[in-house]
Amino acid sequence: MTVMEQRGAYRPSPPPAWQPRTDPAPLLPDAEPYRVLGTKAAAEADPALLRRLYAELVRGRRYNAQATALTKQGRLAVYPSTTGQEACEVAAALVLQDRDWLFPSYRDTLAAVVRGVDPVEALTLLRGDWHTGYDPREHRVAPLCTPLATQLPHAVGLAHAARLKGDDVVALAMVGDGGTSEGDFHEALNFAAVWQAPVVFLVQNNGFAISVPLAKQTAAPSLAHKAVGYGMPGRLVDGNDVLAVHEVLGEAVRRARAGGGPTLVEAITYRVDAHTNADDATRYRTDAEVDTWREHDPIDLLEHELTGRGLLDDDGVRAAKQDAEAMAAALRERMNQDPVLDPMDLFDHVYAEPTPQLREQRALLRAELEAEQEGTHR
Repeated sequence: MTVMEQRGAYRPSPPPAWQPRTDPAPLLPDAEPYRVLGTKAAAEADPALLRRLYAELVRGRRYNAQATALTKQGRLAVYPSTTGQEACEVAAALVLQDRDWLFPSYRDTLAAVVRGVDPVEALTLLRGDWHTGYDPREHRVAPLCTPLATQLPHAVGLAHAARLKGDDVVALAMVGDGGTSEGDFHEALNFAAVWQAPVVFLVQNNGFAISVPLAKQTAAPSLAHKAVGYGMPGRLVDGNDVLAVHEVLGEAVRRARAGGGPTLVEAITYRVDAHTNADDATRYRTDAEVDTWREHDPIDLLEHELTGRGLLDDDGVRAAKQDAEAMAAALRERMNQDPVLDPMDLFDHVYAEPTPQLREQRALLRAELEAEQEGTHR
């Protein structure tokens, strides 16, 4: 006999007036990832937007290739490529207004660059040179976040604070599928929904958390379905369809700005390159799988749409590639220059006001450096 079968056992049941606090139906994502390219809806898209998206995708692909090459030359310590995911990166950066904030993960360097961060400064953290590498306030791009999902609560806090102050600001936080297994993901979404914070969560589901496939992380129908449990809408979108991602994120940003609260967007994409240059992806996936996703390349999808509508010709393709090559050449030249480093920079920007311990450490290091310098001049 079980405890529940015993006479007088407590059998929980909802009170007579119980009803769901939120109707779950409007929060559920579509059964299939939302797509625009290749459908009739694509004909309504702004040609200028399409051309901008295409140029950024081409530049983004070349940026990924150049940054990866820099790791092989020893100019970068590590680089998490977004080759194959450029549509998510570009769309996330372009849907935001200047006053909004982007909260990237360590893999979202390209989104930061599209947002306006200097390409070299965006790579400085991965180079191991100096702090964030750029001023987060200048471009409203939070530091690239290496710990998984810890940027999500930060995004919620900033968005909630902005609303309390009356600022018309939206935060867009990017995370991978692996990050959704972290406690920070749960805490961020829970607080965002309770506070109705103006924040958008973009999950780039690229299939693997390093070597762990999604099926070993969750049994949910999709990551977008997780939104319902927190009381916010979940959207499922083809992450390689840049126009669809731009549209879905744009709607979520507008909803957040209008006071509608947060949205969780899951973009189905694929990490064509390895997790980083230190990873051997052949140990956990096949070349055939990668080749299948290459056939759904975000650049090819948009290029096919543009050429089919007469919005892009061979000259346009050539011009986009030449612009990307010029960007890569400038990046390569600047990254090949050895940086001038000052050890005292270690103590800058750690706290708004240096602590006594920090001042003590600064003085000790300065004394050591001065003693070393005196010794070389004897």
